[in-house]
Amino acid sequence: MVAVGDATSQSLRLVDPENREQLVHVKLAGIPEGIAWAANGNSIFAAEAGAGSIAEIDPSRGRILRRIPTGRYPAGIAVADERGLLLATDRGLNHLTVIRLDDEKKLARIPVGTQPGFVAVSPDESLAVVSNLIPSTAATATDHASDITLVDLESLGVRASVRLPTGSTNARDIVIDAEGARAYVAHTLGRFHLPTTQLDRGWVNTNALSVIDLESGTRTATVLLDRMTEGAADPWGVAISPAGDKLYITLSGVHQLAALDLSGLHALIGTDPDAFTNDLSVLHREGLLKRIDLPAKGPRGIDISGDGRTLAIGGYFTQNLITLDTGALTPAAIPLGPRIEDDLIRRGELAFHDADRCYQRWLSCATCHADARVDGLNWDLLNDGIGNPKNSRSMLLSHATPPMMSLGVRDSMETAVRAGFIHIQFIQPDDEDVEAVSAYIRALKPETSPHRNRDGSLTEAAIRGREIFNRPSVGCATCHPQPLHTNLQSYDVGTATPLDRGITEYDTPTLVEIWRTPPYLHDGRATNLREILVEYNPDDRHGKTSQLDESEIDDLVKYLLSL
Repeated sequence: MVAVGDATSQSLRLVDPENREQLVHVKLAGIPEGIAWAANGNSIFAAEAGAGSIAEIDPSRGRILRRIPTGRYPAGIAVADERGLLLATDRGLNHLTVIRLDDEKKLARIPVGTQPGFVAVSPDESLAVVSNLIPSTAATATDHASDITLVDLESLGVRASVRLPTGSTNARDIVIDAEGARAYVAHTLGRFHLPTTQLDRGWVNTNALSVIDLESGTRTATVLLDRMTEGAADPWGVAISPAGDKLYITLSGVHQLAALDLSGLHALIGTDPDAFTNDLSVLHREGLLKRIDLPAKGPRGIDISGDGRTLAIGGYFTQNLITLDTGALTPAAIPLGPRIEDDLIRRGELAFHDADRCYQRWLSCATCHADARVDGLNWDLLNDGIGNPKNSRSMLLSHATPPMMSLGVRDSMETAVRAGFIHIQFIQPDDEDVEAVSAYIRALKPETSPHRNRDGSLTEAAIRGREIFNRPSVGCATCHPQPLHTNLQSYDVGTATPLDRGITEYDTPTLVEIWRTPPYLHDGRATNLREILVEYNPDDRHGKTSQLDESEIDDLVKYLLSL
């Protein structure tokens, strides 16, 4: 049996892959961002992101047995059966929750990185490994990249934080080998130190797999899944064969499966973890990687059967399940229903995530804007000259908050969409794609802040912070008035640097969903909101905050995080 989470319909599908039959369709209260089986196969756990719960489901009857409350946005989940634990990442509050299954007691909330997604448990259940979507460091840091967090399940504390190569974001799925010696994580590797003048040979973006040694808590290798003249955009899901000799990675942006010879890879790995981070041909030169086209658009989740003979892959946009025999690697598609009909918005979502539209397939719009939000990197996009990188911005509400970009160089979201295809993906888009992507962006809705009460109301601290925000003597609401929390004007708030070459005024961004778009300021120098108000506002040009005491700053930050 295969369990498939369907984000679009917020449901779980159970499928018999041998008979190519959908058995059960379970409606969920939220988006199933993560799925985990109990070891005995008698239960499936599905994260219900947005609803703040994890549903335990009886797979034989498709009945929800109970709902375990968590933070508002549970994402990756895993079961440590021997310990009787359920693990869930919370991508909104940036922690790993450890829950005892028998009485649902929360044993720990362990801070990890920023926007944690996937989690895997070692075979001996001594360790959990968590991937974090975007970096926690300042975008101006020389080692700015996402972290992989290693959590000790005995002490329930962080054992190590492993930094991926500089420019790494979109850290997705993680698997651990049968010996518990190594973890493998898929991610993108942005070359943000270079101006975006070309895409050739991975100039702007490459797509990678990193190997983590779990005993030492270090990264031992990073290899590129691309070819010299063809990208492998947006690697997502990872599965390992029971024998540990093969690794399979879904390449979501190019709609492919990558099959990697692990034995050959480890024969190559030496003492330098970065020996291959810039080598676009090593895996192909050594005959270690095979890429297979799939009858799916947006392949994401992947799993392998216990005997290692069958792979199962979920096709996000095509709403199907792909199965492959691991010998022949010939894919077959099983349609899943009930289907969601494609409309203009859905076609725009596909175009946004589709690297087939990009020159040499290096990236999609979603590579730099996961979920149409941010990757946390500073990019030199050339629309305002060269050598002055700016931090990426969320697409949310961009249609209602013109002009676009930090310097307001695009008059509208639609203009920016067309320019993105031309200057970032190096293609001339057709009008239909521009219209569809624009419709998708207009349809984006703000997610309720996880920093609010469970019923969506403001906490007492945030209510106090709102009063401070609206004080004329502080001035936050002057430039960030409701409901968009921007007045659409540009200001000099004292944050310009020599790289900005005399440009001092920047567009006032919306504060809606600011809780999920770090780092902050036009160059991403602030890792959190407190730094904006205290460290990078010495002359009170970005709100008169020097008059506020520590508790007032805390309350103001809590209000901002609640937006």
